[in-house]
Amino acid sequence: MVEDILKRKQKQDRFHTPLLREKQLAHGCFPYLSYPLLEQTGIVKHCFTTRMGGVSAGIFESLNLSFSRGDEKAAVEENFRRISELLGCQYDNFVLSDQTHTTNVRRVGRDDAGKGLVRARDYTDVDGLITDEPGIVLSTFYADCVPLYFVDVKKRAIGLSHSGWRGTVGRMGQETLDAMRREFGTQPEDVVCAIGPSICQDCYEVSQDVAEEFIQEFAGHEPDILIAKGNGKYQLDLWRANKIVLLEAGIKQEHLSVTDICTCCNSNVLFSHRASHGKRGNLGAFLSLKAK
Repeated sequence: MVEDILKRKQKQDRFHTPLLREKQLAHGCFPYLSYPLLEQTGIVKHCFTTRMGGVSAGIFESLNLSFSRGDEKAAVEENFRRISELLGCQYDNFVLSDQTHTTNVRRVGRDDAGKGLVRARDYTDVDGLITDEPGIVLSTFYADCVPLYFVDVKKRAIGLSHSGWRGTVGRMGQETLDAMRREFGTQPEDVVCAIGPSICQDCYEVSQDVAEEFIQEFAGHEPDILIAKGNGKYQLDLWRANKIVLLEAGIKQEHLSVTDICTCCNSNVLFSHRASHGKRGNLGAFLSLKAK
């Protein structure tokens, strides 16, 4: 069981954590991570993948979900089919982001089904996706950056966003909620959120210029998110920074789950850009609204 080799960080302020689950699929047992808080809403399907359970080989072993890093196209397609089976969704209902470390959020729907997987995207520079249409599978990708899940239980709308350091300092969580408010009338107090597996503070060293952006944007929170190491180097806590963003945006603390799983600490189980020096595949975050 992979849980036996999964290293977890012990955070005193963590609220809930992702659980490792396994599901028997046609090809065998498939491990994935999910959040009880999101499951308890009863209106969504979701998961965060590990690097296990797929068919890719070499540095992409085995559940790589990137078409752009040199893996065989047929292998990535089969990996997506396994996610489709896991979620019980149609293969052509995935809508893939086009991540370039922006804070751009796009509303997608039935007309966007399959974009990035079975047909070309007609959008670029999109790091966040939102929808209120059941069956559409929002899809974003990771190898250390932070996944953000949003479920509006009253308006029955969802969002999924990619937040690296640039997205975090740009308050991607706030931008996603603002987009959901404009499009669906979402109120933050009605939203259940999760901060997904990503690189932890112990593993994430940044330079002075990056630290200064966080010092300016998160004034008053510097001791919470930055540890100075000297020589212009800092350890940055993206988990805590994103938590601050979401709470300040109006998310209730009881509606927020924060990861305790670091991609870099668990590079045998999860893809990590930093641990692999860029020789890796991509993990995936997926979120879909159930039909009423």
